[in-house]
Amino acid sequence: MALQAVEVEKKYDVGHDAEVPSLAEIPGVVRVGEPHVDTLEAVYFDTASHTLASRDITLRRRTGGVDAGWHLKLTVEGPRSGDGSGGSGSEPQRRRELHAPLGQPGVVPDSLLAHVLAYLRGEDAAPVVRLKTQRTTYALYGADGVHLADLADDRVSAELLGAAGGAGAAVGDGAGAAVGDAAAPEGEARTRQWREWELELVHGSPELFPAAEEILAAAGALPAKHGSKLAKVLALPARESGAAAGPKSPGIKGPVSDLLTAYLAEQISEILAHDPGIRLEEPEAVHDLRSATRRARSALQAYRRFYNALAVRHLGAELKWLGRVLGVPRDAEVMLDRLRAHTAELPPVLASAVKDRLEDDLGASRDAAHRKLQMAMVSARYFQLLDGLEAFLDNPPVRPGAAAPARKAAVKLVAKAAKRLERAARTARRTHRGAEHETALHQVRKDAKRLRHVAESVEPVHGKHATKIAKAARRQQQILGDFHDSVVARDLLAKLAAAPDLPEAVASAYVTLHTRQVQLAAEAEAEYRKEQKKSRKFLRGTVI
Repeated sequence: MALQAVEVEKKYDVGHDAEVPSLAEIPGVVRVGEPHVDTLEAVYFDTASHTLASRDITLRRRTGGVDAGWHLKLTVEGPRSGDGSGGSGSEPQRRRELHAPLGQPGVVPDSLLAHVLAYLRGEDAAPVVRLKTQRTTYALYGADGVHLADLADDRVSAELLGAAGGAGAAVGDGAGAAVGDAAAPEGEARTRQWREWELELVHGSPELFPAAEEILAAAGALPAKHGSKLAKVLALPARESGAAAGPKSPGIKGPVSDLLTAYLAEQISEILAHDPGIRLEEPEAVHDLRSATRRARSALQAYRRFYNALAVRHLGAELKWLGRVLGVPRDAEVMLDRLRAHTAELPPVLASAVKDRLEDDLGASRDAAHRKLQMAMVSARYFQLLDGLEAFLDNPPVRPGAAAPARKAAVKLVAKAAKRLERAARTARRTHRGAEHETALHQVRKDAKRLRHVAESVEPVHGKHATKIAKAARRQQQILGDFHDSVVARDLLAKLAAAPDLPEAVASAYVTLHTRQVQLAAEAEAEYRKEQKKSRKFLRGTVI
């Protein structure tokens, strides 16, 4: 596993001849350590089109200094795509940094590669820039010897590599101007030099940044135009200070399309955030990504009349595919965990035998499902789905009705989902038992989930009322989820108990567990009836 940390820093552009000021004059700084000099060399990896850098992601292998190795930097709550600056301006940057050992020069460690595959989407990451940095570090200490921060005085030389260094490539600041060097002849690798300061917190608080501002500015330092050295080298466009990241928050007077845009953007961010966890087999990653996939699909279905039908249908079908692929290993894991817990209620000797048998019977299918999921996560289909979701956000295929006022349109969306849930509940009440009744209750669960997601999406314009509806729907969904799990476990145990080679004691234990699932299903259904009566009155009286 890669080592992780969150760095909080601010960068400054500074002239070659500027003198480092008296840092002890910064309020809160009691002592400044002796300057320490390192020579650093870093090779940055990206695609030819700078896919990672455009998202303010840097992947590098650096030698020299105390943290030599592979580094991956990801913006914390940063932009989804496009500006590449990582929040330059008056605010300090917060970036999550992952480290891995040096390893081989051209082989990105798997522990870091897992975090960028969802952005690379089938492209290879190759060397694009080499940086050589002469770094002089000044440690800033506060009261009681607390190491508050480090000021790094960097003199940087940058060289474009590979396709990035071909003719016509820009090197320097956002306007392509050289800093301290002239362009080499066309077709040759070109270099630029510049100087910058980085003030990075160690154990200090963010209040140190405004405290240092006046001292550094007096020495000639200006807030950096780019959020990283790589962005500066590649001349990526800088984001304006204070610019909002991602879609704007929906307003009461804004169009209804803003509601879907904001909600869908959240789910895409969740998908990208949990993608690495699946590749690294982290607990709950499958569940979290599956939940985001379901939310995105529910929202698209609810708002579909405001968008091009073909575009919504295509994305919905692909999200359904992804949900299915995620669902098989997730459901298998949930079922195995459930039966393990109930097996623990058996006598110890029998529990051990049943547990081993369950692992044999269910573990293989669970593992096979995980392998299929891992294959799907590197498929062109998955990457095209991510492209499609982001393209939908960037250029929404709206119909004229999408300009309708959000607050009024949201009322109709929630009311429609609530009526759908009520119809499903009536159908379930008309059936009494058996497979038809269980199927009807499963439909209630799905419709409760849809109402929950629609209510969540309108919270920006209906606040607490929408939140209460989402919570009521979520409660029904959870109860019926327990019911469904009991039904699935019951049927599975009946099948397992009928196996011809099963020891008699294990078969008897399966029957006991089967009876337990029947009991749990009945209890869950009784709880649902109570909750449904309460929710029905609530939803009728408070649908926005």
